[in-house]
Amino acid sequence: MAEEHHQGSQSGGTGGQTPSFDFTKMLQQFQIPGVDFSSIVERERKNIEALAEANRIAFEGWQNLVRRQSEILQDSMKRAVEDAKNQTALKNGAELARSAFETALANMRELAEMAAKSQRDAFEVIRKRVEENMSVLRGKKPD
Repeated sequence: MAEEHHQGSQSGGTGGQTPSFDFTKMLQQFQIPGVDFSSIVERERKNIEALAEANRIAFEGWQNLVRRQSEILQDSMKRAVEDAKNQTALKNGAELARSAFETALANMRELAEMAAKSQRDAFEVIRKRVEENMSVLRGKKPD
């Protein structure tokens, strides 16, 4: 059965690649007066591209966020080990706690700013595409 599937996927002559499908040609056979199917397909293609770009931006943002969280954890663990070895740190526990708290707040602020920037950048791609769609609906050419 696996051989049938494998052979069937090769029989199209595309070498295992997904064949492209032209929706414009398919829709033009219906020929509805006053409907420009090529512009509809083009608009939807641009919508999908905008979503893909927004997803890419969001994904990269989250990758950067996770990477930075890992760096912060590693730095914090190194600092904790160094402080534990240092006898004076035990005598100065209040100062150590204050410093650790300030560092944690700064790190949380940095991570929150990274997440917010990633979300803003992804949203901006979608916002621009919505504006283009609204311009088309109003009969204006997008920039």
